[in-house]
Order: sequence, then C-alpha cells, then structure tokens
Amino acid sequence: MNNKVKAVLDTILDQFQNGNIPELVALSTYPVSILPMNKWSLLNQLVCYITGLNDFRGYKQWLEVKRYVKKGEKATNILVPWIRKDKDEQTNEEKSFLAGFITASVFAVEQTDGEPLDYQKLELPPFPLMDRAKELGVNVAAIPGSYDHYGYYSQSKKVIALASPEEAVFFHEICHLADDRISGIQAGQDPIQEITAELGALALCQIVGLDGSKHFGNHYRYIESYAKKLDMTPYCAVLKVLSRTEKILNFLLKEVEHELCSVPQ
Repeated sequence: MNNKVKAVLDTILDQFQNGNIPELVALSTYPVSILPMNKWSLLNQLVCYITGLNDFRGYKQWLEVKRYVKKGEKATNILVPWIRKDKDEQTNEEKSFLAGFITASVFAVEQTDGEPLDYQKLELPPFPLMDRAKELGVNVAAIPGSYDHYGYYSQSKKVIALASPEEAVFFHEICHLADDRISGIQAGQDPIQEITAELGALALCQIVGLDGSKHFGNHYRYIESYAKKLDMTPYCAVLKVLSRTEKILNFLLKEVEHELCSVPQ
C-alpha cells in the first residue's frame, strides 16, 4: 500500500505544480448556512454555543417549521436591536433610529417537539474507512451544517460529526483523527493540520476512485486559504506536509485495503 500512497500523492502534487485547476476550482462553491442562527451576530451565536447546543431559534421561528417549544423549557436570551421611529420636526417625515438593545428568548432544537428538520433526516452512507474510525474508538454521527464547517473531529467527545454525506468530508475528519493518534493535534484551525487533513482527504478520494472534477476544486481552495496564512503557495504548503500526510494514510489504510475497492455511486 505504501507505493500506492506515494503514487497518488505524486499525482496530486503534479496538479498543484502544473496549475491545471482553474476550471475545477470554478466548479466548486462553499455551502450556505442552513441554520437561522448563523445569520445572527457573533456575540449572540457565542451566547448560544456555550450551552453546548447549536441550533437555536425564536418561538415563532420554530412554529414556522412546525415545531413547538416544550412546556417548562428555560429560554436563552440574546440581544436584538431596538428600533424606534420618530417624525422629523422639519420635514415631518418618519425616520427610524437605533434606540438601544433588548433581549429576545430563543430555544434549542432539543427543547422542542414536532416535525423533523431537514438535517435530522440526513442519513450517512457506509463510508469507506468508517469501520476504521470505530476500530479507533470514534463514533460517526450526523449534525446540522453551518458556514463554518461541514463537520468536525472532537478529541474529547471521540466523535466525527458530519453535516454532509460526501466521502470527502468524512475523509478530512478521519485524517484529523489519524493525525491525532500518531502525533497529537492542537485544538482549533491550525493551518498545518488543516492542510494535512485536506491533502489526505484528496488522496483518499483518488484511492477510492471518486471523480476528481467533483472534488478537486474545493480541496484546492481549502488548502489555498490556509497556505495564505503561512505565506506560502498551495504547492509549497502541500510539499511541507507531504511526509506527515503519508504517515496518516499508511496508518488509516493498514489492513483495510479491501474496504477501498469501490465506492457506491
């Protein structure tokens, strides 16, 4: 398997070096948020996130999706602008102005009952290497999506949480898991860790035979964004993490090559 890993990484390096990617990059776009709270201020989002839950809405917002706040549930308060209207004494026109802030009550999805939400209907396919994650003591579960992520790997919770059924997203997170088991990783969006995981995901996509034109663009843009933080070109950034990525792939693919023969289309 080691030679196969090297061959795949060499193919990817050629793509970065030769710049044969503009059309592929154009094919991909980042997702839009599916949660109303992701349009709130950062402060209000943080107020909600510190509870450990991640889908809050107002009472009427829950009614719009046919869900109802359970009796006795305690609200979380966020800040909303208080807009007042007054008439201009000179023009007699009515004008709006910010008079201050008031609080509004919001509730998490766990505090409601009713119709299932779209993201709750997400069924994760049997990803290649899912058994490898379980073998390493990590659960794979579906979560709501957001502007910030398609998924995440949590060291403390021992979970790979996914808001997408795409193999590429799972591969990125399981590469974080492998990186953590091999040498340990830092919490947060460390550029080297992110580039390593994305290069590993791109390699795994090719190993299992996924369509490169569907996935390469997003991979490139992701790596490019973190390479800029290191003041590097994407190609140099990939070279920097090549050895680390190879160790991750060899760790993940050990004794599970039979799982990667094909991917359901």
